[in-house]
Amino acid sequence: MDIPFKPIRLEDKKTITSLTWPSDYRNCDFSFANMCSWRFLYDSEFAVVDGFLLIRFLIEDKSRMAYMMPVGTGDLRHAISLIEEDSLKHGHPLCMLGITPDAKEQLEVAFPEGFFYIPERDYYDYIYLREDLTFLRGKKYQAKRNHINNFKKLYTYEYLPITPEIVPECLKLECKWYKANNTENEEEELNDERRSLTYALHHFGDLDLIGGAIRVNGEIVAFSFGAPINHNTFGVHVEKADVSYEGAYTVINQEFAAHLPEQYIYVNREEDLGIPGLRQAKLSYQPAILLEKSAAIKKQLS
Repeated sequence: MDIPFKPIRLEDKKTITSLTWPSDYRNCDFSFANMCSWRFLYDSEFAVVDGFLLIRFLIEDKSRMAYMMPVGTGDLRHAISLIEEDSLKHGHPLCMLGITPDAKEQLEVAFPEGFFYIPERDYYDYIYLREDLTFLRGKKYQAKRNHINNFKKLYTYEYLPITPEIVPECLKLECKWYKANNTENEEEELNDERRSLTYALHHFGDLDLIGGAIRVNGEIVAFSFGAPINHNTFGVHVEKADVSYEGAYTVINQEFAAHLPEQYIYVNREEDLGIPGLRQAKLSYQPAILLEKSAAIKKQLS
């Protein structure tokens, strides 16, 4: 059968989240805000068939179709068979990305030894307990507490939720951050991130984003925002700070976690993309879960 795929749009939020919200997948790619704000880069499409959310998108310079793990309840084997048929029509064996250990377990039940799995370390998600990020208890967080205390000695600041009124100020800080971090090698990636971030800020309410900012002397010096991934995991999608304010990143991290609704036990701070400094920073917060993600390639019958 032809799957009725269609582009992911803002108006599809209720349909998509009705399946991702109750699921136990904590993969950051299942955040609707991520799907919607990055759709331009991957031409992401979705369909709901027989109780499963099916998502496909383009990779390798839009030359190959890839898929996410079907989300829902029912006959997983049937859902996989549908997307495999779709993939083969596009000329490639089925390739699913972002396959976590729990998803792999389900695939192995449905298709014993039916897939090759290729771990992708640069795309592992860093997941923390919200309480750890909020209270920074114990010796392992001593350095973080020191950064925050130094910031408080140097600056009088206020934490405020992101609202439409302060979006222009957040964009002004992002512009400053972009100029400070833009290099020829990274220009394309930063431009893509900028497009996604700007879209998200301009559709903040529609995407059900939650955000916060740090203001010093009337100026926004750091901000962060994200959205729920499922019923107990919140995804932090963006965090920007002016590094001339030493400790600003540590403060926005802690304040944002402290202001999140308590129903979110876990905070997913996404991948490090293989960037050494980012990896070091994310590891320094002692993740409760380093969520493995693999590519799963369906074996072809010989």
